[in-house]
Parts: sequence; structure tokens; C-alpha cells
Amino acid sequence: MRVILVIGEEAKVASIAPTLAEKQWLEGEGTVLIYGGSPQESADLGPLSTLRKLRSARPVDGIILSLSCEQASSAQWMSDSRRSLELTGNAYHWLPSIWLWQTDQSMQGTRITQPVGVFFHEKTTPESVGRELTRLLPQLCEQGMRQIFTDNHHDYLLRLGQWLKLGGIESWQRSLTPWLSGKQWRIPICGLMFSPSVTVAAASVIHAHYWSPPAVFHGVLKMGAQATGRHMGLSRGRIMCYVVAVAIGLWGVGSLISFAANYYQMTSLTDKAQQLAIGEQVSDAELIQLNELRNDIGRIQTQKNTIGWRHFGLNHDAELLAVLLPIYGVANNRLMRDEAARVLSEKLNALTHLPPGSQQRADLAKTAYDQLKAWLMMGHPEKADPAFFSQVMTLTQPTRKGISTGIWQSLSPDLWGFYMQTLPGQPDWKITPDTPVMIATRQILLAQIEQRNSDNAIYRKMLAAVSRNFPDMPLAQMTNDTDAAQLFTTSETVPGVFTRQAWEGQVKQAIADAVVSRREELDWVLSDNKKNISADASPEALKQRLTDRYFSEYSGSWLKFLNSLRWKPAQNLSDVVDQLTLMSDVRQSPVVALMNTVAWQGQTGKKREDLSDSLMKSAEKILQKAEDAPVIDQHVNDMTGPLDETFGPLLAITGKGDTLNNLTTETSLSFQTFLTRVTRVRLKLRQVTNSADPQVMMQQLAQTVFQGKNIDLTDTREYGSLLAAGLGEEWSGFGDALFVQPLTQAWEQVLQPSAAGINESWQRVVVSDWQEATDGRYPVSEGRSDIPLPVLAEFIRRDTGKIDQFLHENLAGLIHREGRRWEVDEMNTQGLIINPEFIHAVNRLGEVRDALFADGSQGMRFELRARPVPDVVETVLSIDGQRLHYFNQMESWQSFRWPGESQRPGAMLTWTTTLGGANLYGDYPGELGLIRWLEQGRAEKRDDGMWQLTLSAPDGKKLCWLMRTGPGGGPLALLKLRGFVLPKDIFLVNRQQNSDAGIN
Repeated sequence: MRVILVIGEEAKVASIAPTLAEKQWLEGEGTVLIYGGSPQESADLGPLSTLRKLRSARPVDGIILSLSCEQASSAQWMSDSRRSLELTGNAYHWLPSIWLWQTDQSMQGTRITQPVGVFFHEKTTPESVGRELTRLLPQLCEQGMRQIFTDNHHDYLLRLGQWLKLGGIESWQRSLTPWLSGKQWRIPICGLMFSPSVTVAAASVIHAHYWSPPAVFHGVLKMGAQATGRHMGLSRGRIMCYVVAVAIGLWGVGSLISFAANYYQMTSLTDKAQQLAIGEQVSDAELIQLNELRNDIGRIQTQKNTIGWRHFGLNHDAELLAVLLPIYGVANNRLMRDEAARVLSEKLNALTHLPPGSQQRADLAKTAYDQLKAWLMMGHPEKADPAFFSQVMTLTQPTRKGISTGIWQSLSPDLWGFYMQTLPGQPDWKITPDTPVMIATRQILLAQIEQRNSDNAIYRKMLAAVSRNFPDMPLAQMTNDTDAAQLFTTSETVPGVFTRQAWEGQVKQAIADAVVSRREELDWVLSDNKKNISADASPEALKQRLTDRYFSEYSGSWLKFLNSLRWKPAQNLSDVVDQLTLMSDVRQSPVVALMNTVAWQGQTGKKREDLSDSLMKSAEKILQKAEDAPVIDQHVNDMTGPLDETFGPLLAITGKGDTLNNLTTETSLSFQTFLTRVTRVRLKLRQVTNSADPQVMMQQLAQTVFQGKNIDLTDTREYGSLLAAGLGEEWSGFGDALFVQPLTQAWEQVLQPSAAGINESWQRVVVSDWQEATDGRYPVSEGRSDIPLPVLAEFIRRDTGKIDQFLHENLAGLIHREGRRWEVDEMNTQGLIINPEFIHAVNRLGEVRDALFADGSQGMRFELRARPVPDVVETVLSIDGQRLHYFNQMESWQSFRWPGESQRPGAMLTWTTTLGGANLYGDYPGELGLIRWLEQGRAEKRDDGMWQLTLSAPDGKKLCWLMRTGPGGGPLALLKLRGFVLPKDIFLVNRQQNSDAGIN
């Protein structure tokens, strides 16, 4: 007999179990329904108290919470209901499975009913609620359509599906989140059901409380039998029962269990071990059995020194281990040890057959060292390292023939580790490594990795000892306390150990001492004795490696520092002059001081050629034939210092390097020449700042460059760029800061005011005249009057027009013509931003000019041909007195000259249809009448030089012509002037203009 508690408002309960609220309980088909009242009111514990006396463990088997859609959407109502259920469960230490039942008050008595809902498992989440309800939608739609085809009033399933789809699912997810999110107080929700009001059944003849479950209850009754609840706390009676049961069990059967467990352990493990030992196959089952035996042995080893329940009887763990371990060893040797030894030996043997000096041999050195160490461990139990051996074998043997990959990768690491862990106590498990393979592998690894690791330890210890005596070198120390902050700054420093003082003071001697006194002892893997084995371990080789590594890091530290230098930005031209003055003053220049310091530091460790070597090279150069000498001798300056490869380019421009080759000429780059050029620039700019009108002089300087001429400033700027580039990519930050940025700043300070002046001149000379000539005139604007073609030619004619003249006279050094278009010269415009709209505008006018003056004179020629149009008999097109007459599909090409020589220029079109007389499409008088007429239609390019013109007549007819023109579209090019605006600014000289133009 199942007991189900139904709670909810009386009206809602009546929707699923009519008369239950009135009669308080109903019974039928092995199920008892009890009305539990509203969850919003204090729970009536009377009926449950009676049931608890009869059924102490489970007063009820389930709870049905009947609610409406509105109540389910109410967070407060759901929270109160949840709290009421928790209080009920706490009172009786039992909370059964909960069914949430959403009812609909609609009555569909004649509809075929069925259970509608979803069932939840124990770990249901709000997301899984949404998925279950979503999967319910297709079934609702399918069955709902069947029922509504039977009776269009039976729409419940369709309405339910629509409600769920339009937010019902999300509503239930939100409502159930607090019910499903808790751990300690998680409500055991079994399912969510939906139904309309159930029809009241006829009175029963069996008894007054008889209840016949309707079809909608079948799902709850079926799944309710499988649902379980949750105990809430422990009652005193249950606690006492537990205590008594445990006490009796421990007292009464402890000895019996101990005896049985020890007996079973001994017999089962020995039988399992014997079966495994006599096996001959390699299979998943045998590996699993070996792992199980390993677990049993490990468990016995762990618990043999502990007092546990097995000690109630006789404990024979020690004797059992003495029997099991030898048998385990036999099976382990067959399944694990012998195969591991074979794989390791093959890997090492393959290494010895690789070509000497090959990259593959070098790449495999670290892996081979680990494999050799693991292999030798198997023959030296005293060196066993379980974790290391297991890790190496996992990488070396990821699969095993005859065993599934998943099982092998899962079990083999533990089996290898147990083997190596037990090996010291079981010396019979060891192997005897192949001596020739071991010796050959050791020789290879000694050459590849052993010495490299030793070098690192010696080097780090040496640096740590020396660095304590030499502090880091900041920028102020390198510039001899000159005012470097006025020119450049950096937050970096050079470690004191990487300076010439450190090298000559301690590092050089420390390397010599390390070579003499320190020799890394060869470990047991690579040698059985402590004597030197290879030439790489010689003092000379070790000294060379330590020296090369020191100077490599020496160069890197200095490059990192020097490339971090940043030139200080100048606010105005006076600041630029002050910076260039300080920079070029050889007595107080921080730049000169820094270059001297870097040149001196860059010669650290440099060896000078002996006199005899110098004489020999001179003699060889004299005796060499002229035709055999290279154009540029790349090997004349021999690397006589460890830092020459890095500092050589800088030493060359300072004159500190060896200058024996033919690159040392009057035209070679040098730092001294750069300073001389900077002095000229500084004097020129000083004249500008001291003049009566500095603005005018700056504009004159800039104008000279704009016209394509060079001045000291641009020449020096290019020289500085070449000097920076000559240092190489390694010195890019340093070269840019010291040789590029100072002159770039000076150039920008000159350009900005000059750019504003050019803008003003452009507006005054060209833009104002253009606006006066075109404002309110067609085609630039909508107007009755046209722009006279001679006036337009005055502006756009090639070379002689106002625009081209202005560009040639003022901007020849900044922009140039490529074919028919103007392009920006990126080199000379550095520091300036030319308005892209300006370039676009002048190129657009150029396209109009090329069409208007195609043959050199003003005007153009083109041809027109009328196309047949349905229902159109005749068209007459007149352009400046020239007529194209089309009649009844008689097509022909007509040549036109525009502008024509007519006294009454203009364009006029008439057409005649089959249904009426002549019609006037339009009359466009004036010199630009043709352009106005073309604007009314749509032009489509057919091929090069061929266009199709289409005009829509008032009656819907599509009048069509073909036009053959020269390059640029002929008269169609003048339509590019529609809405044309000539930009007022050539240069963008402030941030707002840059932003408007999309330039950062």
C-alpha cells in the first residue's frame, strides 16, 4: 500500500483529485491519497503523526505539490512551499520524493487523457530541467495536433507546448534553481507533471472514500514505486539501534571474521599467484590479474605493522609475503621486466647507430640519458628510483603488443613503480645490462649532455660569487655625470658583472680558477669510475665554453640596455635647438660620453695582433693579385675580440675598430661626421629662432623641401637614418634614439607651422577662387546656371591649370605624379600628414580633365546608337544642334562633338509610340545640357569604351542608347563633379583633423 500526501490550495488539489480536500483521504488500487493542506499555512501534522506510528521509517511514500502556473512563477510562493516541506521532513526525519503538478482550470472532459510530464533523477540540475522540458515539446505538438483534429476544443496539449516554448521552460528553471542547488537541504524532486482539471468521477458503490486513479495519475503511480526519499537526521531510536548493532557485531563476530578473512586471504592470494605464474600468454586478463596481485601485496605490506581487525585472529602476513613475492616476481618478469629491458636496450642500441654529430643524435641525448639510467637501475637495485623509472617507461613504451592500449597505459605505471620499489628487497629480480651497448651509449652521452650540465653549474656559481662585488651600472655613470636627462632616458641598468671592470678584475680569473679546481664528477650512469673520459672535459674546452657563454650574456645585457634608451620629446623649436647644442658639444655631450663608454666596454677581452702577424697579413695583401681581390673584403677585419661580432658596427663608426679594408673612405659613415652635420643644423635653426620673424624662415626652409630641394636638415636626417641602419637590427632601438629621433623632432618642428602656411596659401590661391566659380552652379551644385567649361579648364588643365601650378610650385618635394594620378612621397612627408581627401579630390579632377581634354583641345567626341524599344516607333535626340534620329528599328551610329558649335546649345529628346503622337522627354538648354540629360538616366559599362544608357519615360518605357567614348567615360566623367567639394586643407595639422580623416 503506497501512501501519497497531496498538498496545495483546495481548488488546485481538486483539479487533480476531486473531493480529496473535502473527504481528507481517498483510497484505490493500492494507493492512499491524503490531503495535507496548503503549503502556505502551518502544516497539519496530525495525519502524519498517526501514519508514523504505523510506519515509523517512511510515514508517506511521496508528496504531490499541486500548483498553478502563477504560483510556480512566484519566487516567494515557491520558497515558502520549499520551507514547509523541509519543516515537515525535519519533524519526521523523512522527506519522500516530491512531485510538482501544474494544473490548468480548463475543463476538457471528453478529451482522451494521458500523463504529461518529465521525470528527474537524483542529480537533476536546472539545465537538465530545461533539456527534459525541451524534449517534451515535439510530443506535445504531435499528440496535441491529433486531439485537435478530433475535437477542436481539445487544445490543452498545444497550449501547454506553446506556453513552455514561450517562456515556461525558463520560468520552471528559475523556480527550481533554489530547490536543486543545495547539497545538505536538496529537495528530492522526482518529476514535474501537467494536466487540466480532472472530471469528477461518479460516486463509488464500494465505499465513500474510494478513488479510481485517472489516466493522468498513471505516470506518478508507476514511477512513484521506484522513487526514494531522504532521511532527515537521525532519531534517538535509530541511533540506539546503530550503537547496539555495532557493539554486538564487533564483540560477537570479530574473531570469526578475522579468522575467515585471514584464511580467505591466504588461500585466494596463493591460488591467484599460482595461476598467474604458470600462465604463458600476454593478455589484458593477465595484466589485470598481475595488477590485482600487486594491490594485494601492497595492501599487506602497508597493514602488516598496524593493529586492525585481522589481528582478532592469527595474522600470517609476513609468511604470506614470503610466499607471494617470489611467485609475483616470476609473473612480473614475464609480463613487465623482460619487455622493459628489451625496449630500453633497443632504444639505446638505435641511438648508437645514428650518424655521429647528427642533429637527431643531439635531440635524443636527454631522452637517452633517462633511458640508460632506467635500464641500469634494473641491474643495480641499490639505485632504484620508482617514480623516475615509471615516468621513463611511460614515455618509452606507451603500448604493448597483446594488451589493449587503454589498459596498458592505465596499469603499467603502477606495475613499473612497484617493481622498482620492491627490487632492492628482491635482488633476484635484477637484470644484467648488455656491456657493449652500455659503453657505447655512455660515450655518446658524455659527448652530448654530461659536460653541458657541468658547465652550467660552474658558470652560475662563478657569476653569483663575482656579482656581489660589482654594482649595476646606471646611465648617469656611463655619461660621466653629464646632463643626459635633457636628451635621453631609460630605467634599465647594466648588471655590474657584465662590465669591463668585472671581467678584468675577477671574472677572467674566476674562469681560470674554475677550470683548474672544478671538475664535475661523472655520475654512476655515465661512468663506473671518476677519471676523465673525453677530450670535451679538458680544461681548455671548459674554459672556452665558459668564456663564450659569459660574453654572449655580456652582449645581451648591453644590447638590452642601449635599445631601451628613449629620446626626450621637445615641445618647441627652441627646445630642439637646445638639445642639438648639447648633443654636438664634444666636451659636455652625453651622447659623446655614452659612445666613448660603450666603445671602451665593447673592447672587453680584445686581443691585439702581434707584430709578426700584422706584418704577415700586410705582405699577403701586397702579393695578392688585383684581379683576385674581392670588391669588399669580408674577412680582413679578423675577429680578435669576443665582442667584435656584436660591438663591431658601433666600433667602426666611432673609429675604435680595425679599419684595414676599402670601406674606410671619405664617404664612409662615422659618428664624428654625424656630429659635424648636427652642428650645421643647430646653427641654421639658431638663425631661425633668433630672426625677427622665425615663422617666415621656418616656412622658407620647409618650402625648399616641399619644392623637392635638399637642405642641411634633411641631409642630416637621412645621414642619421643610414647610420642607424648601418648598426644592424640588433641596435635598432639605440640607433633610432640617438641618430634618428633628434633630427626627426627638428624636422617636425619646422614642418608643422609650414604646413599651416601651405594650407592658408591653398585656400587663398585656389579654394576661394574655386568656390566663387562653382558655388550654385551645375554640375557641382544644383542650379540653373552652368559652370563655363573655360572656367573649369582654368582650374583643372594639365600643368597650366591653377591646381597643377600650385602643386608643382609648392609641393613638388612631397607629392609626385605617377601616370595620371598624384601619389605621396612617404620619405619627405615624414612628420606630416597629407589630407587623403585632398589627394582623392585632385585625382578626381584629373579624371574629369583627362576626359574633357582627351585630344588636347577642350571638348570630346563620342558616338550614340539608339536601341529598339517595344511600342516605341521613333526617337529624336538633339545635342547642341546635332541630331540622332531613330525610326522603327533602323539602328545606326551617330557621331557627336561636345560641346558643339550651335548658337543654342543644349539637349532635347522626343519619342513617338505606337499608341500616340510625339512626346517630349526633356529640354535641357545650356552648354551642360548634355550632362543634365545624362544624369537623368542610368549608365552601365558594357566593355572598354562602351556604355549603355537607359532612361525611364513617364509612361514606363525604357529608352535605351549605346555610347562609344574614349578613356574615362567621355561626357559621363563630368558627372563625377556632382556634389564635389574641394578640401580646404592639404595637411592635417591638428588632432581633430587627424581624427576626422581616420589617421592616428
